[in-house]
Amino acid sequence: MRKIGVTGGVGCGKSLVLSYLEDAYQALVLRTDEVSRDLMEPGGRCYEEILDLLGREYLQQDGSFDRKKIAEKVFCTPELLEKMNEILHPAVISEILEREKRAEKKGCPIVCVESALLPVMQEKGNETFDELWYVYADESSRINRLKESRGYTDEKISSIMANQLSEEGFRKACQCVIDNSGSFEETKRQIDIALGE
Repeated sequence: MRKIGVTGGVGCGKSLVLSYLEDAYQALVLRTDEVSRDLMEPGGRCYEEILDLLGREYLQQDGSFDRKKIAEKVFCTPELLEKMNEILHPAVISEILEREKRAEKKGCPIVCVESALLPVMQEKGNETFDELWYVYADESSRINRLKESRGYTDEKISSIMANQLSEEGFRKACQCVIDNSGSFEETKRQIDIALGE
């Protein structure tokens, strides 16, 4: 089974790349944000710890966390973001490793793990991949996409980007760069080449 880590900054188009890998190559895609969300749901392994950290004011009526409210708070409070990460990161890595093992037993050809934090995870030895891919897009394209698709403000975009690895850091950590600044046809061509098709 081929293990590929897919990383890149916010708004670079990782989701499009991953959808293509799922459709064209039958890859199992594990998104760390989705795994993290599962772990924060009521009954999830991180729910109680995060509730103790944040307090009940971050809960919605159904008992689930108000993720928008949490995001607004943690991206402006670095020490709170660090504490959240200390709870979530080990649990996310453990969950991903379990899902990878299940996929391998089923004969899955490719597993792709997506996160902006993969270079850090690999550096610490928490997760190993056959290769890391950096999905790149120029900054103006990323900003436009985030405004159009998610309605983010300039302030929110700047705050998120400031908390992510630099372009130089991504390039240094990854073996393959997929440039997603242009047409998606061109992006798909690069993916096919990277997979040796």
